[in-house]
Amino acid sequence: MALTDPTTRPAGPIVHPFIAKLDGFVALTEEAKAALKQASLGAHLIGPRIDLLREGDMPEGGILITEGIACRYKHRANGARQITAYLVPGDTCDLEFHPFREMDDAIATVSACRVARISAATLNELVAGHPTVAQALRMTALVDKATLREWLLNIGSRSAMERIAHLFCELFVRLQTVGLTAEDGYVLPMTQSDLADTAGLSSVHVNRSLQSLRRQGVIDLKGKNLTILDWARLKTIAEFKANYLHLGDRAAA
Repeated sequence: MALTDPTTRPAGPIVHPFIAKLDGFVALTEEAKAALKQASLGAHLIGPRIDLLREGDMPEGGILITEGIACRYKHRANGARQITAYLVPGDTCDLEFHPFREMDDAIATVSACRVARISAATLNELVAGHPTVAQALRMTALVDKATLREWLLNIGSRSAMERIAHLFCELFVRLQTVGLTAEDGYVLPMTQSDLADTAGLSSVHVNRSLQSLRRQGVIDLKGKNLTILDWARLKTIAEFKANYLHLGDRAAA
């Protein structure tokens, strides 16, 4: 069954994204790959703009995104929202090595998504039975922290256009590693409001930044399709270095 929103479908062939992501950090055994595939069965189709977990919830297990894009966010008392992370296929959240706790943020779909729930018992079995999985999950946790640090630098030190350019670079590299980019771009289901809530900007500043990148011949954004016209220039504007993602040779040049 295809995702209801065709713009969220893969731009190219894709291997199981969860396995591809973990195998990129640590060479997994065939037994570990089989166990991961089994653990991620039963993913359900969830529509766009749906909360998967809300602040204050007590999650019964972790969440795995197998298709589509989701986000983590927090709301202020006045209703303002800050997006703190994007989850692309293969990404998990609240899949840690301690008892699941009350949520201090929220997780929601951005596009239509396929979402698998991994119970604490299943996670314990994976970690206990497959050391390579345990090691790879530790790596993903470290990368998540490194990514958050980069996002803090983005909001604290970069200009509006640099923030948007950096986000576009990061998403390209992350989606590329799980086979979800075309040669020169990818599906971008975020609205300008989403981009504003991500980069700590107003929608007006986001629009101006997009127009500036277009005028410079760096990107073309039509509907939900982002085309990168000049990758080298986009990286230069963003001061983008993929080292914090720890993808090695898998990162775009």
